[in-house]
Amino acid sequence: QVQLEQSGGGLVQPGGSLTLSCAASGFSLDYLYITWHRRAPGKEREAIACSNNANGNTYPADSGKGRFTVSGDKTKNTVSLQMNTLKLEATAVSYCACGRLCGITDYWGQGTQVTVSS
Repeated sequence: QVQLEQSGGGLVQPGGSLTLSCAASGFSLDYLYITWHRRAPGKEREAIACSNNANGNTYPADSGKGRFTVSGDKTKNTVSLQMNTLKLEATAVSYCACGRLCGITDYWGQGTQVTVSS
């Protein structure tokens, strides 16, 4: 069965850091792209980063540029999103999704809650 399993998330203070992980089973991420999304309360879902494990290409959104870093482990078939200097507006449910291109969401992770609060 094709699955994306997310881990990480939680409560962090403003300015803190958090790492989210996305592990794939049933297929390889080598030939697909992982797009990270977040949906804040009362707002539309937005893409915040995209990457490919095989070529290492990363396409951050402006909202996370310079603060968010995506890395992949081909042997473990995982992708991680390192979020630094988190702001209050980063409070959202975060999702990973994969497809043949950035923004294509054929498969979704279950989502994890990221809460930034003092």
